[in-house]
Amino acid sequence: MSDVDETGPGEGLTDLHSHLVPGVDDGAPTLVDAMEGLDRMVGRGVTSVATTPHLDASLTRDPVRLRDTLDRMDEAFAELLHAASDRYPGIRLVRAHEVKLDVPDPDLSEPRLRFPGTSVVLVEWPGLQVPPGTVQVLEELRRAGLRPLIAHPERYRLLDAYPGLPAAWREAGAWLQVNHGSVIGRYGQLAERNAARLLAHGWVDVMATDFHGRPGLGLYIQRARGWFDLREAADAWRLLSVVNPARILAGESPFPVPLVRRPETLMGRLRSAFGGPA
Repeated sequence: MSDVDETGPGEGLTDLHSHLVPGVDDGAPTLVDAMEGLDRMVGRGVTSVATTPHLDASLTRDPVRLRDTLDRMDEAFAELLHAASDRYPGIRLVRAHEVKLDVPDPDLSEPRLRFPGTSVVLVEWPGLQVPPGTVQVLEELRRAGLRPLIAHPERYRLLDAYPGLPAAWREAGAWLQVNHGSVIGRYGQLAERNAARLLAHGWVDVMATDFHGRPGLGLYIQRARGWFDLREAADAWRLLSVVNPARILAGESPFPVPLVRRPETLMGRLRSAFGGPA
């Protein structure tokens, strides 16, 4: 596969989860690193980027600290946006946050926490754990008029012990985002299995890089695209990486995604051809 992700005429990828704002979290340390990361994303077919620095929901309990933190984010992002607009005038670059739900009752009404002009907020649970009461927290966010997009649910420990929980999250009004790297084993076998299971149930709404803008870290876009191609799931790939993230960024609901099954084995194809049990 070529270095540029082919998506069709005028159909660039939209990435809703990355850490390119320089010097504010564990993502890009400097503007140089952030721009090198953006270079790589553009080279792989990404035309819209929502970069999402980490932020603890507990900060919302301290309005002064929250304001100071967001003001600092504004300054760092403005620096990135200025550099990016000079180099890539055609790319769309916006900022939201990956909000860690470290308290059960956060006030996420501050618009800068969300994708611009939308009610969508990217959220994660602390420490890659699934605390009790997650469904209730999501329901409260929905009652507050927000739409939670859960970051990398496949990476949460013990998620496989609660196989129906992702469905409950979706019933509570959340959408799910899986990392490109998870489907090809970048985050370990558990995340790989969980990602495959989520996709097989049609529970995933978008794929994203979760790219942290540091040298040596991968985007995994091409390898993830190959994973979908192997499963003859080009329609699902397009919805997850092109259509649905663009819709979310526009304040619209994602479309349902076809189930992505494991590739059929040669033995399975032979059994089907000769009328045996497949």
